[in-house]
Amino acid sequence: MPSRSRTLRPVPAPEERPAPRTRTRHGHGPETLLIAVVTALVCFGTVMVYSSSSSRAFLEDGDPLRFVKRQVIFAIVGVGAYLLCTRIDIRILTRIAGPFMGVTVVLLLAVLLPGVGQEINGSKRWLPMPVIGQLQPSELAKFALVLWIAAAVARDPKRLGTLRGMVPYLAVTGLLSVLILAEPDLGTASTLFLVALAVLLVGGAQHKHVGAVFGGAIALSALAIAAAPYRRERLLAFLDPMSDPDGIGFQTLQAQIALGSGGLTGKGLGDGVQKAFYLPEAHTDMILATIGEELGVVGVLLVLAAIGLIAMLAYRIALDCADLHRRLVATGIATLIAIQGLDNIAAVLGAFPITGVPLPFVSYGGSSLIVLLASIGILVNIARSGNRHAARQHSTQAGARGDRGRGDGRPRDAGAGGGRSAARAGR
Repeated sequence: MPSRSRTLRPVPAPEERPAPRTRTRHGHGPETLLIAVVTALVCFGTVMVYSSSSSRAFLEDGDPLRFVKRQVIFAIVGVGAYLLCTRIDIRILTRIAGPFMGVTVVLLLAVLLPGVGQEINGSKRWLPMPVIGQLQPSELAKFALVLWIAAAVARDPKRLGTLRGMVPYLAVTGLLSVLILAEPDLGTASTLFLVALAVLLVGGAQHKHVGAVFGGAIALSALAIAAAPYRRERLLAFLDPMSDPDGIGFQTLQAQIALGSGGLTGKGLGDGVQKAFYLPEAHTDMILATIGEELGVVGVLLVLAAIGLIAMLAYRIALDCADLHRRLVATGIATLIAIQGLDNIAAVLGAFPITGVPLPFVSYGGSSLIVLLASIGILVNIARSGNRHAARQHSTQAGARGDRGRGDGRPRDAGAGGGRSAARAGR
């Protein structure tokens, strides 16, 4: 009796699944490019701090390296904060958000105490601090607010379905803003509100509620401007700087002169003249004007492109997050960088009133640079943890599909060899 040969079905290969979209075909995610751009911008900013401050530092105390040496110290401390934030468990941020917010409020109150806060140019925004010299609590407030709102919303996102549910988040934001307005610092207070609204919107708040709060914030800003003479003067200087060219309009006009005299390619690195006691705050808030004078339109556009790319990559990381908490933290950091960049750039170009907001990663200042580098560390941590999770998921699913394809769980070669033996026996 002839033996029957078994008909063997070909064993399907495991279905190929594309890599997680946070990875390029070469295995690099957006955090790789983010690190490269931030590193380049910080190095460029250090060079520009030296170029824009050396003449002033030499004329004041004979040390042209005074400001750049401190900026290097700020950068080193910032890199330490960055490395720490890349290694911390993101889940810990939900536990430390509340205490961190409490410490920030205490520091903001301490700034306002007589004999404690340091006053510079009529504003009390700084506390004496070892190593970095000064600490600006309002910079910490931006970071603390992002962490606190993200943690609170992630615990109970359904609260954002009503306007009443938004009240606790707006109340904390308002408290921070009032303390910062008392310094006074309208620019940072406005930034806090915009960042908070962005996080709440991504967290699930309704557009009409966010719109209503935004309208209320605009009205409050108008009242804050009307209540302070120096804010009214800044607004008038923005509308017509020539009305007081030697007074409140002086900084705006000198910035425009610096930008205009630079032309397309600039006068050359270190060859600008506006920084020598003509342009106020040439190495801090107005450093972009110095860049325009020495490196021209090309230099300004490269800086704009770098900051825009950093914000875009940060939003990309936020979009790739499956976890709500991580997505909200990344959104807050991305919005913070974008708003600060737009605010400073618009003020230097004369398209917005001067608010005293530094240019991210470029302007001289320890608190801003350290907080921003720590924020970048959080972004990199979020991106890498998301990619590790996606890779594990991908591996698990691929293994499951492979088992389903083989059916009996045996190795594919063994099954195929057994099938060939059976076929030969049938013949």
